[in-house]
Amino acid sequence: MHTVMYRFFFLLFVLGWMGCREHQTADTLESRRLSHWVNPFIGTGGHGHTYPGATMPFGMVQLSPDTRLTGWDGCSGYHYSDSLIYGFSHTHLQGTGVSDYGDILFMPTNNSVHDGSNWGERYRSSFRKETEKANAGYYSVHLDDHALTTELTATTRVGIHRYSFDKPDSCVLFIDMAHRDELLSYQFEPRGDTLIVGFRQSTAWATNQIVYFAASFSKPFEYLDQTYEVYYEVDPETGDTGTVYADVPVFPLKFGMTDTLIAKVALSSTSIEGALMNLAAEAPHWDFARYREDAEKSWDDELGAIAIETPSAEEMTTFYSALYHTLTVPNTWSDVNGDYRGTDGVNYAAEREGETQYTVFSLWDTFRAAHPLYTLIQQKRTGEFIRTMLRMHAQMGELPVWELAANETDCMIGYHSVSVIADAYIKGITDFDKELAFTAMEHTAYNDKLGRKPFWKLGYIPSEEDHESVSKTLEYAYDDWCTAQFAKAIGKHDSVANRYENRSLGYRNLYNPESKFIQPRRGGSFIDGFDPTEVNFNYTEANGWQYNFFAPHDINGHIELIGGDSAYAALLDEMFTTSAPVSGREQADITGLIGQYAHGNEPSHHMAYLYNFVGQGWKTQELVTRILNELYSPEPDGYSGNEDCGQMSAWYVLSALGFYPVTPGSDYYVLGTPRFNATLNLENGKQFHIRAKRKTPESIYIQSVALNGTPYTRSYLTHFDIVKGGELVVELGPEPNRDWATGETQRPQVRVNDHNFVSTPIIEAARSFRDASTVRLYSSDSSASLVYRVVEDVRKTPEFSVYSGPFDVKTNCVIEAYAEKNGRQSATVRSEMRKIAHDWKVTVSPAFSNQYAAGGDQALIDGIKGGANFKTGEWQGYYGEDVVATVDLGAVKSVKKVVVGAVQDIRPWIWAPAEVRIAYSKDGVNYSSEEVLSNPLAVDDYTPAVHRFKSKNGGMYRYVKVTAVNPGIIPDWHLGAGNPRWIFLDEIEIEAY
Repeated sequence: MHTVMYRFFFLLFVLGWMGCREHQTADTLESRRLSHWVNPFIGTGGHGHTYPGATMPFGMVQLSPDTRLTGWDGCSGYHYSDSLIYGFSHTHLQGTGVSDYGDILFMPTNNSVHDGSNWGERYRSSFRKETEKANAGYYSVHLDDHALTTELTATTRVGIHRYSFDKPDSCVLFIDMAHRDELLSYQFEPRGDTLIVGFRQSTAWATNQIVYFAASFSKPFEYLDQTYEVYYEVDPETGDTGTVYADVPVFPLKFGMTDTLIAKVALSSTSIEGALMNLAAEAPHWDFARYREDAEKSWDDELGAIAIETPSAEEMTTFYSALYHTLTVPNTWSDVNGDYRGTDGVNYAAEREGETQYTVFSLWDTFRAAHPLYTLIQQKRTGEFIRTMLRMHAQMGELPVWELAANETDCMIGYHSVSVIADAYIKGITDFDKELAFTAMEHTAYNDKLGRKPFWKLGYIPSEEDHESVSKTLEYAYDDWCTAQFAKAIGKHDSVANRYENRSLGYRNLYNPESKFIQPRRGGSFIDGFDPTEVNFNYTEANGWQYNFFAPHDINGHIELIGGDSAYAALLDEMFTTSAPVSGREQADITGLIGQYAHGNEPSHHMAYLYNFVGQGWKTQELVTRILNELYSPEPDGYSGNEDCGQMSAWYVLSALGFYPVTPGSDYYVLGTPRFNATLNLENGKQFHIRAKRKTPESIYIQSVALNGTPYTRSYLTHFDIVKGGELVVELGPEPNRDWATGETQRPQVRVNDHNFVSTPIIEAARSFRDASTVRLYSSDSSASLVYRVVEDVRKTPEFSVYSGPFDVKTNCVIEAYAEKNGRQSATVRSEMRKIAHDWKVTVSPAFSNQYAAGGDQALIDGIKGGANFKTGEWQGYYGEDVVATVDLGAVKSVKKVVVGAVQDIRPWIWAPAEVRIAYSKDGVNYSSEEVLSNPLAVDDYTPAVHRFKSKNGGMYRYVKVTAVNPGIIPDWHLGAGNPRWIFLDEIEIEAY
């Protein structure tokens, strides 16, 4: 269906732009196939992290060149700025922010290897960009150092190589089993002289990744001599050569003089036998051109799900390259017979005939737009994705968070598989066990890890309980709403759905009505010094602006919290127009900035569409057009951030069509501005036509809309408006129509019933004090009554009292408080108050980093000590410099002991001081000789640890000077090599009388 229809619609616009694509050399219909409009190099520059090689739709094999072995911009193994190729490996990740894969690297040579300290340097080759060519399903490049051209194509489970020498030459093919990731074990076994089988087990992001392979060659090979340290294990009884071993597991195969060599490499997740079966089923012949043709036809068919009409070659390339990227992941994980390795390491057979198991679920990214796109154009596969997730739940006890090669990485946050399941079910994709799905949702929601326990106990995550507490609170709240929607849809008892709906409003517990921002809390209090521009560990790859509008399930409720339409719109305006820079921790993911909006990372992706909810849809139309124009292009750096397994591209595809799923789990798509005419060729045989009628070429503003010939006044579509087929006609003009879709019933309404929800009170008070501290309680709900008690002695717990106004505390105590409304009460929150038993003062140089303030300028002597998790806010951070802290005891005293606390967690660049020096003075001018305390912690140990440096000297002094010596620049063996190190300190304890 798709193949036939795309050709029909494709011809509609061919006449309008024939000849305009300047780089095309052949004016033939074949050169304009949809697969040939795909430019896989888009996203390979900048920070896109894509790969340009050959793969099939959702294929197991991603056969691509490897040009970069390390570094953040080498996550896919390739970067467009590189000029050396190390080989062609069979697995790659599409646009992720962490590296893995690069399995079973092949590198053809003409036997002219280089000198080098490692194998990659010996067999690598220079190449010229002008020799690189790629489209969907095909890649080629000339290896200049080896005088040959490599061409790559693929079936779903088999990578096909063709090496063509400039002239007949001696061919040596290097197979590197240790490429990129740390190798745990492997097998490399010749079977005859044209077949190699084996496996590779490695650890990286996926800590136990196993891939089996079977490689077949068009010509016989022979081994090289002992120069290359190749050894043979020979069976003493039969004399047969078995598995090949090497000191370095790089195996050069010699093929003698040749002009062309073809290699077929099948992968499997289950076994060598599985790889052989995949090879026989998918690659039975040696005709490379046929494999390429079949791959391109498969891509033509999948890309034909959406046919666009535009005279712009740039738009054709950008759109179909984006659609291509969305269709490269998740990846096939099962063999041709359905067998696959489960997340428990056990091999399983397919549960139903023709079923495919998948891997690579980047759900924090893809739940937002990629999976909703699949519910439109990949409905059958969406069902398979969900059944895959449910099988993962059966094998590991929870739904996937970020699954990779049958490993749960627990990377990123949320448990957004529930969003994918609920969204699909609400949209009519129901071919899975709904009771099992709901059980899996509950098991995952109540799994006590990643901050989930304090969330379901308190309704939010205090910063001291877990890092990224704001982001986790918001995303868990949204996931609970998805669970509630699913529970309602499958007829669960109201009390079940209500429980999850109530939990979904937990984001309000972090809402500060005084700042109108969602802010981090420590205990029952908001953390002091909140700056919405600051990137810190209260957020996931973001700051307060970029998470302030993440309540996609309760947008209208959030609007009311902020103060109504005008206040909400004004806050959105400020975010998009502010000139204030992003501050705080350096975060490479925060790119594509418009004000504080960051299109280069996913938390911002829905925000341009929020104006529709307050009747200002013209601002959405402006912003979406700006993002499409400025932050996407058909160039290598054409993405403003990581592609992230199709999410960045899915935003483009849907926004270019003119709508976006702001709230997955509902059936709403919020309208933007269609970029061109388009037709969705749906799996049910229906077509949905989008017609953008512009008064002028610059027209971007909706003037009116008609659906199936009838005037349409809503600023959103439903899923069923689309899948039942029809036509949407959008009249666009050069000036905003500020009256269109402004009525309350014309806007999208996404709201949670909050009748049973009671926000927890906020406790405003200094955590530490000297004489007394004034305590104020307040709530985001002014109609709730607040109840509290002050616990000074756990053996004498007082009764709760109704709060009537601020009060003072003068001793160490715990404030406990809850809110009541309509006979219901919130969770009880607690804040510890500590009376400082001294009047000391501390001065510190240099100033601490604001994002790691730990309570302010006296935090080093406030009596509150940090634990091993530096992200909970108890440690003061200092970057790249020695720290000098001088404590004034107020008078000369007998100093018995000084203890200085430091935390070490070297993964995020935090080392304990190289040494701590302690000196004493009576007058603050003349100091004693420094006592030097060395750091006993191993500088290369990645285990977080606290060390408290303890002095041995003492005497009669008023001033104690502590110097923490920064250990200097990060060494070469660390990923942060070349950067300064952090020092985190807390607390300076002094025993003095």
